[in-house]
Formats: sequence, structure tokens, C-alpha cells
Amino acid sequence: MKVNIAQPQIGQEEIKAVTEVLKSGMLAQGPKVAEFEEKFAQFIGVRYAIATTSGTTALHVALLSAGIGPGDEVITAPLTFIATANAILYTGARPVFVDIDEVTFNIDSEKIKKSITKKTRAIMPVHLYGQSANMTKIISVAKKHKLTVIEDACQAHGARWKEKKVGSFGVGAFSFYPTKNMTTGEGGMITTDSKEIYEKACLIRAHGSKVKYYHDILGYNFRLTDIGAAIGIEQLKKLPRFNKARQKNAAFLSKKLAKIAGLIVPHVDKNAEHVFHQYTIRITPEFGLPRDEVLKKLTEADIGTAIFYPLPINEQKFYRQMGYRSKTPIAEKLAKEVLSLPVHPGLKQKDLEYIVRVMRNCAESQK
Repeated sequence: MKVNIAQPQIGQEEIKAVTEVLKSGMLAQGPKVAEFEEKFAQFIGVRYAIATTSGTTALHVALLSAGIGPGDEVITAPLTFIATANAILYTGARPVFVDIDEVTFNIDSEKIKKSITKKTRAIMPVHLYGQSANMTKIISVAKKHKLTVIEDACQAHGARWKEKKVGSFGVGAFSFYPTKNMTTGEGGMITTDSKEIYEKACLIRAHGSKVKYYHDILGYNFRLTDIGAAIGIEQLKKLPRFNKARQKNAAFLSKKLAKIAGLIVPHVDKNAEHVFHQYTIRITPEFGLPRDEVLKKLTEADIGTAIFYPLPINEQKFYRQMGYRSKTPIAEKLAKEVLSLPVHPGLKQKDLEYIVRVMRNCAESQK
């Protein structure tokens, strides 16, 4: 039995939609992109959405559109994919890493205030693994210090904090990479209620041009294709169903794994709707078998697993060469313990039971 860590859910609807685009001859950014943007904005609950080539470019353009640039500082989390911090560097600004909460894996909102300086221009919380950061506290701090909030929602399509979807609190950035809760193959989306940011983002993603061959600012070629948008429109229709399946799978795994000593299942904040882009457990010393040995045994059993992420960004070689040093002990600790198990909508009941059985065998082998 083989159980993959991720499995894009592509059906006949997506294939038909792509075929229609190919037959139309309109392959680059066109009417399907506009339709996808409108529908995604409605889904998130904002006025505007701007499609881009990836989650990374969505973050980059969102930052630039908010006026972030050289000499600025942006507060963010260290335990995330490196694109979060790299996008800040692309603008000439500098990421400032604030440690994470040990229970939720998200940025510790209580520690943000201590890292604010005269150079701080924005806070970029990451809704890691599909669970929202504490947006009540983050928005409060941002308003008090007049900071922009740019949400890295690349792993959190449809996730909520209280009554609002992530991506609607500040400027949101989403990824549609194949492993995400919904996909366009490669692609990204910016969400905002600001007309100013919307207009700036539209210019930046298209060579700084509003009228063809007339360029107002320095821009990039970050445009999504109509092929990708056609896939995205169909995927968006299915996203609520996908998320419910992920939540159901996560609930089953947590119920079965929670009693294993030394294994900590994901915590769901009472104020959040977790959409489980990843189902991430912690393998603590009490488990008896080191995390990397558990990964090895799962791999031998043909169960796909992954470590998201084995090294905090401020510990990466490139960042250490820039002068960053570890000041985030919780992130460093959790990076040694986290392990993600399959949770995607393509899992069958027998797959889930097999995962549980192998995890129990790992635990019992140490008794």
C-alpha cells in the first residue's frame, strides 16, 4: 500500500475547462483570469483579487504595492517556507523574525511589540499549515503602531479567524502550487479591499503597464495564464468540499493518535477554522524514537511524509551569512520535532487506518 503525502485533485471539469481555453486561442492573461479574480475575491470576502504566477510573486507584489522598500523592516515568522522572507528581501527591506507559539506554530502575537522599531513598516503573519494566526491581536498591534498587515495565506485557502476568512484582514497572498488545498498548476493571488493597492499590483505584475506598450512604473511579468485560471475556477468550486475532507481526515488521525505518549497532534484554536494544508504532529523525546527515525519507518512503509520545515529561515546558510543569528528558540525546537502526515482529500479510510497502524507500531517498538 502506498500513501502519498499530497495528491492534486484534478477531475474532468478542469480538463474540459483547459481544453476550452486551448481551443479559444486566448492562452495568456485574459477573460478567464478576470473571472477567476472576481470569484476568488468574492470567496475571500474582499473587493479585489489580483492573480499572479505564484505565491512567491503574490507576496512580492503585495509588499511592493504596500510601499515596502529599502530601509524598511517587516516582522514575520521564522518557521515557514523561505519565500515568505525572501519576498521581503526582494523589495530591499529586511525581515525581522519573531518567535512562534509552541501550540499553534504561528507567530507569537505577544512578542511582536518588542520587535517594532522606527524602521518597521509591516507585519507579515503566516497562517502556517492551514490555521490562522491570532489576527485579533495582530491587527490591534498594527493599528496602534500604524503598520501594514500582509497575510501570508499561501497555505490557508478558506481558513478563518472568528467570522472572517484569512486574506481579508490586510493584504492577502495565496499560492496555488499543486500541493495546496486548491491548485492552478503554478499560480498565486493577492486579495485586498484597497483600490490603491489593487491598481498598483495590477501595474507591477504587468511590466508597469496599464495601456499596452505604455509603462508607468518598473514592473515584472508576473501574469497568470488563462489556462491556470480555468483550472482555478473549477478548483475554487470544489475547495469547500476539499477542506471538509481534510478536516474529517485530520479529526480521525487526531482521535487515534492523541493517546500515543510523546506524540502531539495538531491543536485547533477555538477562534480558528483550520483547513489542514498539512497535518503536522510533533515527535517529542518522550516518544522514544527520534523524529527522523519515525520518518524513515513511515517511508519504508510507503507512507509519504515530510518535514515542514527542518530549519528556521534565520538559521539558513544564506541568512546567517547576512548576519542573522538564532533568537527564536521555540521555532528551533519545533523544527526538530515536526512531521507532516498525509491528510489530503484523496485519502481512503483504509489509508488513514494504515497510517495510524504504522504510527502505533513505531511507538510500540520502543516499549
